[in-house]
Amino acid sequence: MHRSLLLGLLGLCLLIGEGRAQANYPQRPVRMVVPSSPGGGTDILARVLADYFSKAMGGQWFVENRPGAGQSIGIEAVARSAPDGYTIVMVASTLALNPIMFKNIRYDPVRDFAPISQVASLPNVLLVHPSLPVTTLKELIALAKLKPGELTYASAGVGTSPHMGVELLKYMAGINLVHVPFRGTGPAVTETLGGHVPIVLSNTLTAKSLIENGKLRALAVTGAKRAEGLPDIPTMAEAGVPGYEALQWYGLLAPAGTPPEIVQRLYAVTTRALKLPEVKARLVSDGAEAVGSTPSDFAQFIKSEIEKWTNVARVANIQPE
Repeated sequence: MHRSLLLGLLGLCLLIGEGRAQANYPQRPVRMVVPSSPGGGTDILARVLADYFSKAMGGQWFVENRPGAGQSIGIEAVARSAPDGYTIVMVASTLALNPIMFKNIRYDPVRDFAPISQVASLPNVLLVHPSLPVTTLKELIALAKLKPGELTYASAGVGTSPHMGVELLKYMAGINLVHVPFRGTGPAVTETLGGHVPIVLSNTLTAKSLIENGKLRALAVTGAKRAEGLPDIPTMAEAGVPGYEALQWYGLLAPAGTPPEIVQRLYAVTTRALKLPEVKARLVSDGAEAVGSTPSDFAQFIKSEIEKWTNVARVANIQPE
C-alpha cells in the first residue's frame, strides 16, 4: 500500500516537473536544421523564423545547415533526434518526394514526424542563362525538341521539388532535358549563373533578385496563378503548357513523440510570426505566400502531396533509384 502510494506520488512529481519544463521551454539552445545549403529558400525562411522565435520565446535559436542526398541527410537526422523540442527541421516539398525517388530512404515522412505548421508555399520559376537563345517557354520547348537530350538543367538535388517540376514539364511538353543535380538551390543557381548549366528551376525566394538584375532570364512560374512578387512572368499554363501546376512548400516539423504542448506552442509562435507585416511583406516580395496551417492540417497536406507526386512519378515513368 505504502509502496503504491510512493510510486504514485513519484509519478505525479515527474509529471509536474515535465509540465513545468515544457511551460518554461526553451531552457537551452534550440537547433533548427535546414537540410540544404545556405542561400536557398528553406534556409532563408528558417533564419527569418529562428530570429523571431528567439525574440518571442527567448533562448538561443540557431540554424544548422545539413545538406546532402537530396536533403535526406538533414531530414533523417531530425527524425532520429530526441523528441524534446530542442531539434526541429524546416523542410521543403522534398520531404514528400524523397520516398518516391529513392529506395533506401531511412525516414517515413508521416510516421517519423510531428508536424508543426506549413509555413509558406510558392511557385518555382523556370530560369535560363542569358546566353541561351530563348526568351519564352515555347521557344525553349522548340529548342529542346530540335536538340533532344543536349540541353541540361540544374536542380537542388534528385527528388527535390525543382527536379520533379522539370520532370513534369518534360512529360507534359514532350521534351528531353538532362538532369544535373546539385546539393541545394544555392549551388544549382550558382552553376547556372556561371553558364555551366543553361537551365534551372528555382524557388522565387532565391530567383527574384537575379531576375531583376538581369543575371538570369525567367520564362514561367509553376503555380496556377502569377506570383505577386513577379507579376510580369506568365504561368507555365499561360506560356504554353496547359494544366501544368507544381507549387513548392515549406514547413516546420519536430521528431515524432515531441510533447503536444511544445508542438502547439511552436505552431502558435509560427502563426504570429507569419502575421507580422514585415514577414508578410518579405514573403510577398519574394513571390511566396504565408500559410500557417494547424499541425493536423499540415499532416493531411503532407499525405496528399505524397499521393500526388507518386502518381506523377508513375505517369512520367520515374523509377526510384
